[in-house]
Amino acid sequence: MADPRMKQIKIQTGVVKRIAKEKFMYEKEAQQTENRIQKMKDEGRDEYDIKKMEEVLAESKMMGPDCIKRLRTAYEDLKTKLSDCDDLNDSEEYKEATKQLMEAEKILEAN
Repeated sequence: MADPRMKQIKIQTGVVKRIAKEKFMYEKEAQQTENRIQKMKDEGRDEYDIKKMEEVLAESKMMGPDCIKRLRTAYEDLKTKLSDCDDLNDSEEYKEATKQLMEAEKILEAN
């Protein structure tokens, strides 16, 4: 990995991977919070507690669009870096970057 472009590809691949995972975690957290709110309502818990949980839910849902925006930017950066490094397409880093691009593309198309 003497080529400095490889290091940049590896870093940018990590960024795309981390943001995609972050998006997934926010969605998971939102789902769990929705379930928790429903359970609280079913148990007849205090309205104040339910309202606070709904605020937590709103914050989790608010992070989704932010993650998509950051993922789109990271996706474009990685795509540009890869297009400038076609001569490295046999490397493991290049293959991993291409894989992460495909994963990110699926997420972006779904949103």
